[in-house]
Amino acid sequence: MNACEPKNASPPPVRRRRGVSRSVVLVGLMGAGKTTIGRRLAKRLGLEFVDADEAIEEAAGLTVSEIFARYGEAHFREGERRVIARLISGMPKVIATGGGAFVDPETRARVLESAIAVWLDADIETLVERVAKRDHRPLLKDKDAGQVLRDLAAVRNPFYAEAPIRISSQPAPHHVAVDAIVAELRRLGETA
Repeated sequence: MNACEPKNASPPPVRRRRGVSRSVVLVGLMGAGKTTIGRRLAKRLGLEFVDADEAIEEAAGLTVSEIFARYGEAHFREGERRVIARLISGMPKVIATGGGAFVDPETRARVLESAIAVWLDADIETLVERVAKRDHRPLLKDKDAGQVLRDLAAVRNPFYAEAPIRISSQPAPHHVAVDAIVAELRRLGETA
């Protein structure tokens, strides 16, 4: 005991970690804000942020567009499945997935079993506005973005709806979505 401490001093209070015990996996259509919101959410939770598409590109030594062009979507999805499984199995982090990742039954089952899935949902007009700002999405190459997104939403939204957390990603400051996710994590008992 330190001579300066009173004899009856109680130990300092134990602070509960502000993070989560499982990875938080953001799912949703392209343009929903998974990467942008994910970075801010990771910072708020004190976790590492990983963009699954960037991890796939690093592992393959090719961009997502190059993988699609050279090997096709099926090959890309196989690599995506392996990378997401590896990311989830490590220390908790915030993971932004590609729009089609959660549609894969194996990936979806792994995420729902071992992580916390958060669906960032946005209306088609918002998505079109956002994806128009960048020209790197292979599924939109030389196509009408609005029609592609409507078609993808019709197929993918039922899968995204399996996520236990659904957040509206509308034109608003990013902290609004982050605050909503943190509130839902608390409601589910996943964070302090």
